[in-house]
Amino acid sequence: MPTGLMDLEPERRDAVLTAALGEFAARGYDAASTNVIAREAGISKALMFHYVGSKQGLFLLVCDYFAALLEREYFSLMDYSQTDLLERLRQSYRLQMGLVRRYSQILELHRLFAPTKSEEVNRELRKRASEAPASCDERLFAGIDETKFRKGLDVERCKQLILWSNVGFANQILDELRGERVSNQDYDQAFSTLDAYLDELRRAFYGD
Repeated sequence: MPTGLMDLEPERRDAVLTAALGEFAARGYDAASTNVIAREAGISKALMFHYVGSKQGLFLLVCDYFAALLEREYFSLMDYSQTDLLERLRQSYRLQMGLVRRYSQILELHRLFAPTKSEEVNRELRKRASEAPASCDERLFAGIDETKFRKGLDVERCKQLILWSNVGFANQILDELRGERVSNQDYDQAFSTLDAYLDELRRAFYGD
């Protein structure tokens, strides 16, 4: 895979990668337009292809770059020794908010792994999927302290309800943070809103 893009100055490199992530996530590999990516990145299409070689090269580079970034700046920063599920979710969403502030579509990376019309691309995606670590949900729920739940509750159902609730309101918060002009105050307010939701879940599901 061509790697010339990674040798560019960070600002230009990130402009191309971010534009490509947004286009591929929104339209999928087959329908994504390299013209749109180049225009959004502020680079000529010819120069972009000079660095990435092809649409496929750019697509796979985006998959690899952002998967590695997620592993480095999200999963590896999670404290899985924290066995309180709601505290674990709190740190998870705080890290996600920080990433969304820098790369607005990074949490849509999973969309890139949908099947395409290119068997060669599909083969590369299957290879990456087979080498990927455990999913986000599996990591978040592994080894939690189930004694914190109120007696008499079905813990597995409670965990599923908590997951559904969190996905819903976290996506709402993250969507609001994807705006073009988001201040530190907006982020502080988002953190406060998130904490308030988690406190309600604690009262609903946890014992004294």
